[in-house]
Amino acid sequence: MFSEVELVRGVVVLAEKLDKDSLVTSRSVITTQLLEDLLSEKASKDHGYFLKVTALKKIGKGQISDDSRKMLFPVAFICRTFIPCQGEILEGVVRDVHNLGVFIRCGPLNYAFLSARKMPNYNYVNEKNPFFLRDDLAKIDKEVVVRFRVLYAKWIEKSREMRKEFVMVVSIVGDSLGPVCGPHESDL
Repeated sequence: MFSEVELVRGVVVLAEKLDKDSLVTSRSVITTQLLEDLLSEKASKDHGYFLKVTALKKIGKGQISDDSRKMLFPVAFICRTFIPCQGEILEGVVRDVHNLGVFIRCGPLNYAFLSARKMPNYNYVNEKNPFFLRDDLAKIDKEVVVRFRVLYAKWIEKSREMRKEFVMVVSIVGDSLGPVCGPHESDL
């Protein structure tokens, strides 16, 4: 689900980067640092993935931090976010195919698992480049776009190679779900 949320963050900037004579330059430095901070943070459990800052509402008065070389500015802004919700219909691109199912990438989300059990009438074909094939020749292969329903979504703060990610279990059981277009087909 996409949403617009208003957030306030404390943005820390090196004082030497600020231009006391130019408000525009200082605002640009603070805004750039905010964007870098959000890129590094990537997502939160409550709001989902940070996609885009759509409006900068206010940059508050800077305060000198404990380290006198840095300044802390409270910044209020509007941000577009994406958080996966149970029951939602989404589309994603198959990135890995295994005999137990496929892994799908959906926007900023890298870990959506579609189990072979949730692909009715599809059979695993174990070739050099494995895929799933249905009787009517519909194919789920690497780089294929798949429309699916979210069965379960969970926030992972930190686990092995994952850091601040949502993971999903998905299904193509239902009308209008399944492969949308293949890797070499043009979008409609």
